[in-house]
Amino acid sequence: MKTPNWNKASDGLLPVIVQDATTSKVLMLGYMNEEAFTLSRKQNRVTFYSRSKQRLWTKGESSNNFLDIEEIRLDCDQDAILIKAHAHGPTCHRGEISCFDDDNSNSQAFTVYDLEKTIHQRIDEKIEGSYTYSLVQKGINKVAQKVGEEAVETVIDAINGKEEDFIYEAGDLMYHYLVLLKAKGYSLKDIENELAKRHKK
Repeated sequence: MKTPNWNKASDGLLPVIVQDATTSKVLMLGYMNEEAFTLSRKQNRVTFYSRSKQRLWTKGESSNNFLDIEEIRLDCDQDAILIKAHAHGPTCHRGEISCFDDDNSNSQAFTVYDLEKTIHQRIDEKIEGSYTYSLVQKGINKVAQKVGEEAVETVIDAINGKEEDFIYEAGDLMYHYLVLLKAKGYSLKDIENELAKRHKK
């Protein structure tokens, strides 16, 4: 990739926009100098230059809410940086997903991507007592079987059941489908890529 033009700013700091790599939601704005940028690329984790602390500052160093980098882009003038990252928990110090969320926003909305993150976390961190982790431990056959069972129940309620029952079973199906994707080493992003290829045809 091209190198940021650090000479564009008198203090050697360039603005950095961090965006959720999955949902494209803008998470925060920070600043980097050349040292912070180099360290971020090396560790694949966002490190800023804190203007208040006057030092390098890795996002999450005290909260563990790190930002793992998936992609880095520069704007056309090479004096602004866009980072697509995967967040470990809330990005804002107020506990919000984004620093741009406020009391009037829909910041607490729960998405299928949030569910996917929770599933991945419980499996990756081997959380004991978690139904998700215990299901995966039983093997791919059991996970696939559960998807089949939930699919059948969803179909039955779609034809003969109450609307609320159908929605409930559809939720179960989506959950187990995401667990199966993870168990097979895939994610919703892989499905989106596959559908995008089909769309181009």
